[in-house]
Amino acid sequence: MNEKQRQLIGKLAANDFKARYSGSYLGFVWALVQPVVTVVLYYFVFEVIFDNRSQRLASGIDAPYVLWLTAGLVPWFYFNEMVMQGMQAFLQYHYLVKKVVFEIRVLPLVKLIASSFVHVFFLLVLLLMYFLYGQKPDLYLLQLPYYSLCLFFFVLGLSYITSSVVVFFRDLTQIFNILLQIGMWATPILWDLSFIKGKWVPVRFILKLNPVYYVVNGYREALFDKRWFWQDVPMSLYFWGVSLVVFLLGRLIYKRLKPHLADVL
Repeated sequence: MNEKQRQLIGKLAANDFKARYSGSYLGFVWALVQPVVTVVLYYFVFEVIFDNRSQRLASGIDAPYVLWLTAGLVPWFYFNEMVMQGMQAFLQYHYLVKKVVFEIRVLPLVKLIASSFVHVFFLLVLLLMYFLYGQKPDLYLLQLPYYSLCLFFFVLGLSYITSSVVVFFRDLTQIFNILLQIGMWATPILWDLSFIKGKWVPVRFILKLNPVYYVVNGYREALFDKRWFWQDVPMSLYFWGVSLVVFLLGRLIYKRLKPHLADVL
């Protein structure tokens, strides 16, 4: 990818982000409202109403719940946004797909970069909350960009699959909406795997197979457990292995369907 292509991708990503909120009075502020309201709502329900403190301490989670929860929600919101936006890449830029001279393989990348702007903001909010709760900066925090990059690469491969298939099967968008609702509980975001005890312990292994779990758990380990990602070599190798397979499969599906995209659109 040359300098001209990189500049084009950056310009398209910036325009894509601006276009989502054009015509509204608050503009991109709306992109920040829903995640903030979600964090406040979960905090009120689980911390204030249900008083989750005793359950957390019994499970070995020694951290303010709202901070621990936000550490899981930030990467999850990023994942959710990238998946849904990446899926619409060819549909939203259908006029570019029909241009012979335009390299449409960059469109999923454009959508994912545009989704990263809000993620950077919430990453800074998470760090601000972290410091306000009395935590001190350390080298472990440098892993947060690494885990964000992990998620970006995984969703990039997934987006090549979904953005190509959804052109022919529009119901895929609704299917993924449902899957993401289920995935939020299965990752897990609102609870910890240590909650699973007794005969259900084997379920932990199944839930860890979710690639997004690697990222969410990585955020929390970097912030609270003070562990480096290379201290869990099997999980790191598993995540990158799955991500590579998804990426190669995504490029294969994209190449097979590319000749027919313009005809359908």
